[in-house]
Amino acid sequence: MAKRKGTGMAVPASQADLLDAISFSFEKLMTDLRLVPEERAREASLKGHATGTAMSPADLVAYLLGWNELVLKWLEKDDRGEAVDFPETGFKWNQLGLLAQKFCGDYASLDWPELLARLTAARDRLIATVSALSDDELYSQPWYGKWTKGRMIQFNTSSPYGNARRRIRNWLKERC
Repeated sequence: MAKRKGTGMAVPASQADLLDAISFSFEKLMTDLRLVPEERAREASLKGHATGTAMSPADLVAYLLGWNELVLKWLEKDDRGEAVDFPETGFKWNQLGLLAQKFCGDYASLDWPELLARLTAARDRLIATVSALSDDELYSQPWYGKWTKGRMIQFNTSSPYGNARRRIRNWLKERC
C-alpha cells in the first residue's frame, strides 16, 4: 500500500489492501459505536456534516449505512452492465447534504441495535463483493472519472469509517 501524504494511512492499491482497510477501519469504528448508550443514540448532539447543524450517533450510522448500500447498488448495476448514476439517481455531487438527509430518513425507523446490525450486514456484503473482484477489476482502469472502482469503494467505505470513528470518539469523550 502507498502511504497517504500526511495521514500515516495507506491508500489501498490491491484487493487485499482494500479488504484490509475496510475490515480494520470498520472494526475500530464498531468498537466505539458499541460504547454509545442505546438511550442516547438518537441524541442530536454530534456536530453535523453541514456548518451549524447537529446530528445523532444514529444519524451518523444511517449515513454510513446509506453510503455502503449505495456502493453495493453501484457494483450490482455495474455487474449487470447497467449505467451507474453517480452518486445516486436524483442527486448530483454538489447535493451530498440532501443525500445524507435522505439516508437519515431512510433508516429513521430502525433502533440502535438494528442500525448497527444493518451496517454490519452491509459491510459483510461489501467484503463478499470486493472479494469476488480481481486486482485488475478494482485498480487497472478508471470507473468514474479518473477514479478506479477500488478507489471509489474506499472513498465511500473505509475512509468514512475512519472519519465517523473520530467523530464518535470525540462525542464519547464529551458526553459519556
